[in-house]
Amino acid sequence: MAKKYGYRKPPGITYFRKGKYINYDGDIDDDEEILDWLTDPENMELTDHIERVNRKMFQKIRQTSDYIAVFFYSDDCKQCSRVLVEIEHIDDEADGAGIDFVKIDDKQMAKELGVFALPAVVFFKMGSKEPVIYAGDLYNEEQLLNWLLTQKDPSGEVIEALEGDELRSLINSENSVAVYFYSIEDCDQCQTILEELENIDDDCDRHGIIFVKTQDFQVAEEFGISDFPCLVYFEDEVPNVFEGELSEEEEVLQWLITQKTEERIELITRVMLEGLVEDTQYLAVYFYKVNCHICDEILEGLENIDDECDVYGIHMVKIQDPQLAKRYSIKTFPALVYFRNGNPLLYEGDLQNEQSVLEWLIDDDNRELADEIEAVNDRMLERLLEESPLLAVFFYDEDCPECDEILEHLEQIDGDADQYGVDMVKINQPGAAEKYNIINSPSLVYFRKKVPLLYDGDLHDEEKVLTWLTSQDIFEIKNEIEEVNRKMLDKLLEENEFLAVYFYEHDSEESDAVLEKLEKIDGEIENLDIPFVKMGDPRYARKWGVTKLPSVVYFRKRFPNIYRGDMNSGDEVLEWLRKNRFRQPELNIFMYAVIALAITFVMYTAWLLSCFRPHIKQVI
Repeated sequence: MAKKYGYRKPPGITYFRKGKYINYDGDIDDDEEILDWLTDPENMELTDHIERVNRKMFQKIRQTSDYIAVFFYSDDCKQCSRVLVEIEHIDDEADGAGIDFVKIDDKQMAKELGVFALPAVVFFKMGSKEPVIYAGDLYNEEQLLNWLLTQKDPSGEVIEALEGDELRSLINSENSVAVYFYSIEDCDQCQTILEELENIDDDCDRHGIIFVKTQDFQVAEEFGISDFPCLVYFEDEVPNVFEGELSEEEEVLQWLITQKTEERIELITRVMLEGLVEDTQYLAVYFYKVNCHICDEILEGLENIDDECDVYGIHMVKIQDPQLAKRYSIKTFPALVYFRNGNPLLYEGDLQNEQSVLEWLIDDDNRELADEIEAVNDRMLERLLEESPLLAVFFYDEDCPECDEILEHLEQIDGDADQYGVDMVKINQPGAAEKYNIINSPSLVYFRKKVPLLYDGDLHDEEKVLTWLTSQDIFEIKNEIEEVNRKMLDKLLEENEFLAVYFYEHDSEESDAVLEKLEKIDGEIENLDIPFVKMGDPRYARKWGVTKLPSVVYFRKRFPNIYRGDMNSGDEVLEWLRKNRFRQPELNIFMYAVIALAITFVMYTAWLLSCFRPHIKQVI
């Protein structure tokens, strides 16, 4: 057997690699030399095959090889063998570029290097602290080879430099842009960091992120950047400043990928905030400071509601600027300020309860804008329809030449409509119009308990629109007692000789039970020509002498008459209203007392005059 493999005078060592062999011709007594020979990549190499090594052999190879690519796999991995076939196509090209390619079946070693899913390719560079894990398509051998060559020599990949209008145009036109602002003259570390960031340029491209660099100080000033270097990520023109260590390129890459794939609260500067406040209708700004543990905890909670805020059209950002915070009376951190068309509102609740924060942000009272009709999206409109019994929606589109003029007219009656309990909003999403069968734009639709009614009059005549919105015939819904506020009740009392009002308390089981019975007789009451409405305002009820709720009050020419019978008997209430409707008005005790006092006053005055008359004659 020895003779067969070339040894006529044993001992000798033959190295078999997949059936192919080579003989050792060194000192057989030198164990170190033998180990070096066995683990030499050139001796281990097989044409068109990636050599398999174990942990110990790999450690030996790493001491002598400048560049190593390791394919981690497992025998129980179904796709590993298919990926290996593809990768072996580039083994010779990698070897020709000075990159040794090996494969290791060791899950524990892979986990220690940060690989938790197989198969995977990891690149090792002599002198580098940490290996780099390939995050691309393993079935694309050309892409993998280019990545390996880039890892070996990053200088071949240079981040594109842009300035001025070209840079502004890129930020305005592209969805995801990362801009590295730096200065060669005044910044010692800028060039070093740039070289590190060039290692992740290709990774950014694969994730659809355009990475550019600039030394344009004017553009930097436009975004409030004065300290260099600085990395800003723009998504749909919205900036977000990187807070971490720029020299850690892997950390930068993960941050960029997170910004691209997940919705995160953006960090902005003072100049950026001023622009957002001017351009954004609803903006929530989280003021915090560095090295603040509670600030970080609350920020994590707010991240949970960031997506929900976006759904409701609220943009949330964060800023570290103590001097600016003082402008909004912020003395302690963290704090949240809500800008509605530039008008600030400071949140005074518990910031650690993110759900309470969300409810506060989307609350109608907080979102309401003075002298302006609120713009909503699909989701917000659905929520308003659920909550608002009377909602006027102006449907329009951006290409409509007359919409702006109509909006100006409608905004003149927005405050008046609100006083009558009619909420007014606008929406310019075609999908929402189609959902409610709105064909023409612009259109005004009045939703009464989600029941739509299209206005067919002149939208330029705001007074007619207001009259239509507040008219009794329009807001009435058959077989349902309509809710009114004080302003609407006063209007109804002015317009109607007869009116019945059900005063009740919110969150009262008794009130709900009585209301259910009264709803059954609402149609019969209307047949008596008595409008029937309800009002959940105990304080206003006391104005009319109502001390116990629930209660029904019948008004005849604004004079109230309180029902004293059984509120749970709808038939008795109906009969009482019928009797009051068709009988002559009776003067109650109070009215008799007033008349008696008036007659007494007149008689007393006449008596005084008669007593003083003789005295006056004598004086004359």
